[in-house]
Amino acid sequence: MLKIGLLGCGRIGQVHAASIAHLDGVALTAVADAFPEAAQALADKSGAKVMDADAVITSADVDAIIIATTTDTHYGLIHAAARAGKAIFCEKPVDMSADRIRNCIKVVEDTGVPFLTAFNRRFDPNFASLQARLAEGEIGTVELVTILSRDPAPPPVSYIERSGGIFRDMMIHDFDMARFLLGEDPVQVFAVGSALVDPAIGAVGDVDTAAVTLSTASGAICQITNSRRATYGYDQRVEVHGSGGMLRAGNMMEHTVEVANAAGFRTAPTQHFFLERYAQAYRIELAQFAQTIAKGTAMTPGIVDGLKAQMLADAAAQSLETGLPVAVAAG
Repeated sequence: MLKIGLLGCGRIGQVHAASIAHLDGVALTAVADAFPEAAQALADKSGAKVMDADAVITSADVDAIIIATTTDTHYGLIHAAARAGKAIFCEKPVDMSADRIRNCIKVVEDTGVPFLTAFNRRFDPNFASLQARLAEGEIGTVELVTILSRDPAPPPVSYIERSGGIFRDMMIHDFDMARFLLGEDPVQVFAVGSALVDPAIGAVGDVDTAAVTLSTASGAICQITNSRRATYGYDQRVEVHGSGGMLRAGNMMEHTVEVANAAGFRTAPTQHFFLERYAQAYRIELAQFAQTIAKGTAMTPGIVDGLKAQMLADAAAQSLETGLPVAVAAG
């Protein structure tokens, strides 16, 4: 039985607690949150004990830690959990600073604890199948990757102010997906962006509409577009063009019923938001975390993947500010 301690009982923490409840051989034994009522509510549902974060990390009844707290707390919690010998499952981003992530890498490597950066989209069955078929050479050499991510509506400006910006908060998932599908690290980033959805987002120094072009040493190109507004629902699509064909993963709809009449063809709307769209991916992600610990094999995506995505986000932010392409270092 893998015994898990959960740090952070907000929306994503609750998602992970629900996933644990569906897994055999995994138990949620302790929870902690800055808001005691949130921890108690989740404990009442799960049967876990409420503790403070330090007690969860040092508890003999905890084998692994899920870090689902605010990003500014990750650094200290990673260091504490690693030194306590706990396996770590950390929400993205690992930290807002690439240099601080490098420091986290050092403590993780020094202690030898398993570490998974929770880029859940890698575990979506559709995207995972697409990547596996790429790896098998089904469409030959990858030449062009196109990733589209559009949210149904922007978050509150109060969230935007502390999010680190669209590249570090929203597009960071797509940067990881780009690396996942390209099979190599981009060496150059060029970004453009505008505040078209809400002027208040621009007023706090961010954009809500962005496009990024990633270039690799081999010449392969990835195009990523993000918008904080999609009037038709949550839009998540990927297309890969190769020397021998094309692979594409489309949106997940609320159902598969289609109606046709004199007005034309009409399908269901897309699934509402990430909680619905990636519900299965969250469960698979935690299941693989547990299985990898049991097998003693390397975690994927690991903490270095968290660093690589952060470096791309930083480069995109720099490119937007300067209006110039930005070279990306190796690590």
